[in-house]
Amino acid sequence: MKRIYTIAIVAMVVMANLSVSAQTKWTVDKSHSNVKFAVTHMVVSEMEGTFKVFDGTMDHSKPDFSDAQVSFSIDIASVNTDNERRDGHLKGDDFFNAEKYPKMTFTSTAVKPLGNNKYEMTGNLTIRDVTKPVVFQVTHGGVLTTSRGAKAGFKATTTINRFDYNLKWDRATETGGLVVSKEVAITVNVEMDKVVTPAPAK
Repeated sequence: MKRIYTIAIVAMVVMANLSVSAQTKWTVDKSHSNVKFAVTHMVVSEMEGTFKVFDGTMDHSKPDFSDAQVSFSIDIASVNTDNERRDGHLKGDDFFNAEKYPKMTFTSTAVKPLGNNKYEMTGNLTIRDVTKPVVFQVTHGGVLTTSRGAKAGFKATTTINRFDYNLKWDRATETGGLVVSKEVAITVNVEMDKVVTPAPAK
């Protein structure tokens, strides 16, 4: 009897550990998310653009997201700056070369909680054939349970040097500054849906 009781206790501990470490998965709700970028134009103003087609997932087992694994991809051909000629230039080899390198991707390597729903997310960003580490500053907007399931919101920002990724078009203004700045500010706003795993059939 004692042996059976011991086995039962061990089984309960194992099940509890499995429950704690169970993976939670989220997918991007693309209709309520956006990907934006901004550069300085002609030294004196800012020009913004978006990518219309993207996707992403997040997996984690800890409630503070400290073990989160984030994966995100963007279709380069979906770039939109409300100017067809400019969009065509961005898709060409002076910038992204969308035909040869159709995807921009990001894969996280670490997520560090900073408190007050702030995080520092490190990962590898690939543009064209170049992969470099970047750090995103992330704000977690919270989690809401709805009739359609759980929703989570995040805003992630970073700034990169486009020259690091071979986006090297560099025409200068008459005063010597670049027409398009080297620095590109990236903002990703995502609303994510919790993936519900169906219960196993009995």
